[in-house]
This record gives sequence, structure tokens and C-alpha cells, in this order.
Amino acid sequence: MLETSYYMKMKILTKYLLVLLFPLLLINCSKTEDIPQDIEINDFVWGGMNAYYKWQGEIPDLADTRFSSRDELNGYLNDFDDPSVLFQSLRYQIDIVDRFSWIVDDYVALENSFQGINLTTGLKLGLAYYDDGSGDVYLYVYDVITGSNADLQGITRGMIITEIDAVQVTIGNVNSLLENNSFSVTLADYDTATGAPINNGTVVDLTRLETSENPVKIATTFDNGTRKIGYLMYNQFSSSYDAELNTAFANFNAENINDLIVDLRYNGGGSVRTATYLGSMITGQFTGEIFSRQIWNDKVMSNINNDNFINYFTDEIDNGEVLQAINSLNLDRVYFIVSGNTASASELVINCLSAYIDVYLVGTQTVGKQVGSVTLYDSDDYTRNGENFNSSHTWAMQPIVLEIQNKDNENNPDGYIPEIILQEDPTDLGVLGEISDPLLERTIEYIDTGAKGTFTSNKTNFQPIKWNSNMRFKNYNTMYTNFK
Repeated sequence: MLETSYYMKMKILTKYLLVLLFPLLLINCSKTEDIPQDIEINDFVWGGMNAYYKWQGEIPDLADTRFSSRDELNGYLNDFDDPSVLFQSLRYQIDIVDRFSWIVDDYVALENSFQGINLTTGLKLGLAYYDDGSGDVYLYVYDVITGSNADLQGITRGMIITEIDAVQVTIGNVNSLLENNSFSVTLADYDTATGAPINNGTVVDLTRLETSENPVKIATTFDNGTRKIGYLMYNQFSSSYDAELNTAFANFNAENINDLIVDLRYNGGGSVRTATYLGSMITGQFTGEIFSRQIWNDKVMSNINNDNFINYFTDEIDNGEVLQAINSLNLDRVYFIVSGNTASASELVINCLSAYIDVYLVGTQTVGKQVGSVTLYDSDDYTRNGENFNSSHTWAMQPIVLEIQNKDNENNPDGYIPEIILQEDPTDLGVLGEISDPLLERTIEYIDTGAKGTFTSNKTNFQPIKWNSNMRFKNYNTMYTNFK
């Protein structure tokens, strides 16, 4: 067991940040000081970004010496009527360098989203062009949350949707059509002869409800000759389900699996701590060694012992209350199924394990998100439980505060390219967790033969559109750490 748990390290880090970092700010003040009420939220935005933003040193308005007095800062903040406008003005090269910082006006919804709780029908949708050259588009169901309204209404993976509330879906209207709390979907069958879906007359009424998703979607095994393969479909690094993830690995241990496939094709990321746990479950022989390194802004890194920014392989899950022994497989190779929806904490696991064991990828190139964030709240130390927490509003920020690397100081901002390239075809998705799923079938073949290559469907000329319905949720493509 490590002497200092992750939680203890974050407590130490927060303490040092309060003692060492904040005095560097010439005018950063306590919430007890007289800040005009109409700029309290703006003051929170500027102060949090000044303290933690990864590119703080690149933004002139975030410089420690930018304002010579409290009055001067107040005047600056008073020029912004909307906190989100101020926040966006303080980001560095939006969509080029900083692609992932954001601010919300409802931190409760944000916190729920990180734990897999969203207002949703349960549909997970992709968007595809008709194959007839018309430029028209349709929605296809790539997954359904178990127990959700869509699941209960009989919607399944592979179904095609052409209309919402009897309105033809387009690239321009799809987001607005899905925003209604209740709506109907018109189902269709894909006609390979014409390259277009044809409505089949089935209309399903759906309702968005607050729904909790267990990210451990599937955990099963396959007999493969004299060997046994474990398969895990894991859809979000949510700390609320660390115990369920650990149980899946206990079952893999009991089954004495020889190989492991971890399906991250729909996993946009989540908790750094949970990513460390998953890496420790797959291995087990590296306890106490470096899993990843966090690189914060220059101000933080020059004033804090950098050992506080190292995450280690561990043999226990620490939720701050009860320690649970990790069920480790001690594998020296692992296979990941990935896609253009695989990001952040998913890529972190791939990157960090590749420094220790053989890592093989099947699917399509991943997003390329090597940076992480923290949730900043309006309190003296920007934590949820900090002194002088401002309960008069529900704004919170999720700015990028760190870059994360493996033990060899490596990452890949361009994403990871699989050895076997295979794009999902919405007309031939198969069943998740079964050999009918082309990606799973091809990964098992890769384990058997080691054969690499690029493969395409013979059914359509599917070209993916960079859109999916999960983009609407706050937990989309996140990698975050926590102050505790």
C-alpha cells in the first residue's frame, strides 16, 4: 500500500496551493472582502483562471501584475455582463490549443454528469449520410442505456431514425430536435440497393428522464481454443462505479482469463483516479511505480513539490472512506477497441500502459486529448467545500489545468492510430458483447493470428460525420482530477 493515498495527496496539494500560490497574486482576495455583488461571479471566474489555468502565463489579462489595485480589477470585471463571455475571453487559442475548457451555470448537473447521471432518453446516436449521393442524413442507434426510457420502449442498437416529431433530420436541425423533453422518432430500414433508408411506419414516443448509467456495460468471457478471453465494455471513467469495475476484474480472475479486450470505443474519459485504477487492474505487477505525471502551469509547478503531481499504480481503491483491494490480472499485454469517440482518460490508460506492457489497438484513430481539468467553485480555495462558498449562484468552471504524460514523459495530442483499422458501419453494427460485432470479432482474430491491416464494410460507403448525441452532455470527452 502506498504511504500517501491519492486523496491525501490532493489534500496536501490544496493546502500548499492556498499557502504558497495565492500570496503570489497581488490582489486576489477572500470572499469576505467587499466585492460588489454584481461582479462576484466574474471575480470568481478571473481568480480561478488566474490561479489554475494551464495557459495562465500566455493570457495578458490573467497576469499577476495585470491590475495594480482592487478597484482596477473591479472596473475590468464590470465590463462583462455575462460570466461565460469573460471566461471565453480568457481562454488561449480556442479550438487550436485550448479545445476543451468550459463553464456552466449549473454545477449540480455537472456533478451528476461526471457520475453518469444525465437528462436523457437513453439513446446514443450517430449521424450518417445517405449512400445515394443526395447529401441527406439519418441517425443510427449505436447504443442504448440499460433501463432508460429508450430501452424500455424497445429501441436497440442498429436501428435507424429518419425523422424526429415527423421532421426530417438534417445536420442543421438535429441538435434542436433532440432538445425537447419528449419527442417521437420515426424508424426506417436501410435499403442497400438505393443507398438510402426507407421509413417502415414505426413511430416510438420517447421522454428524457434523469438516468444513471453504469459504465461497466458488459463484462464477459469467450472460450478461444485452449485459451480464455475476457471482454470489458467500459463507457465512462466514473468514480461512482469503481467498485463495479473492480468486481468485473474479480470475475475475470475467477475465470482465469489469458487475454483481455477492453472496449473503449464510446468512452470519452472521466476521472484520472479511476483511469489509474483500471491500469492497476489490468496489470498489478507495477504497484508503487509511476502511472502518469501531471504538468500544471508554471506558477503552480514552481511553487509546489512536483511529487504531488505523480499518480502511481496502486493495489487498492480509496474512496476517502473505505479501502478496497484491487483485483489485478498481472497481464503483460492488453487489447483496446477504440474509435473517434475515444478520448482523454481512455487515451491516458493506453498511453501509460504502453510504457510497461504490450498494448494493441483495433478500430479508428482516437481523439487526441492529453490535457485534464478540475472543477472550480466560487469559494476561497475554489473547492466545493471551501470557506466562504458562495451559495447565491450555481456557476462552476472546468478549465484545462494540466497536461498528463506517461512515465517516459510522453503523450500523443494527435490521438492513437490502431494497428488494425476498422470503421463501424451503421448498417452492420452487430450486437455488443457478441461475435456478431465486427470490431470484437476482428479483435479476437487479431489475438489468434496477429494479422494487421485495414478493413472496410462491403455493405455501404459509410463516411462518418463528426457528431454524436453524447456531445450534448457535460461529461463528453473529459479528463478531470479532484481537490479533496
